[in-house]
Amino acid sequence: MKDKSIIFFDIDGTLLNREKKLPESTRRAVGELQDAGHIVAIATGRAPFMFKELRESLGIETYVSFNGQYVVLEGEVIYKNPLDAKALDRMTEEALENDHPVVYLNEDDMMSNVPEHEYITEGISTLKLDMMPGHDPSYHEVKELYQTLLFCPEGEEQQYEAAYDAFDFIRWHPVSVDVLPKGGSKANGIEKVIERLGLPADRQYAFGDGPNDLEMLSTVHHSFAMGNAADKVKSHAKYITKDVDEDGILHGLQMAGLIK
Repeated sequence: MKDKSIIFFDIDGTLLNREKKLPESTRRAVGELQDAGHIVAIATGRAPFMFKELRESLGIETYVSFNGQYVVLEGEVIYKNPLDAKALDRMTEEALENDHPVVYLNEDDMMSNVPEHEYITEGISTLKLDMMPGHDPSYHEVKELYQTLLFCPEGEEQQYEAAYDAFDFIRWHPVSVDVLPKGGSKANGIEKVIERLGLPADRQYAFGDGPNDLEMLSTVHHSFAMGNAADKVKSHAKYITKDVDEDGILHGLQMAGLIK
């Protein structure tokens, strides 16, 4: 197809609404894109196991996960950027002393370094995954990890930011921050996909709503912020569509001329 484009969608607040449901208008719009020969991809901070059902439901085989650290093109892993194992080991020891639990994530699973903790329950439950982490304090010693969740109240991550320059710390919940390889972003992961496909800039689209979408919205040629995004996020996008609960994806794709 001469005019084939690729469209990257964030998940939470973009494909899924506030109740973590997929609006029917979004499901239909994604199907129309695929029927027209376009590539539909996901770009998310989530781990692959956290959105397996969504991928299967929508027939999506290309995705950028862990905010760019684990990238799959048409079912094939094309890029992996794991966390520094030695630095993670040191950070885990320090966090344990501070009663800051840690959850380790790879593409298949998540494990906690403590049997249970109220912060973990509070944070993970907001993702509506119908699952909680298992317990394996040595998980980080035997697995490649692409993201870790450090559970601590706001402001207390600063001691880790000062001590571990191999990591970026991005708060996503009042009691939790994402720990990612330094400098990693959705934009970097998207670049790996584009390098393989060779699609020109004017055939690249992205939709997002959150702070971890800033680089993606700044670099992808046709970028759309959801109506429910914060003003800072909207300022990084070329276009603003409607709220996720007001058929925002359908409206944005119509604005782009990709579907009718």
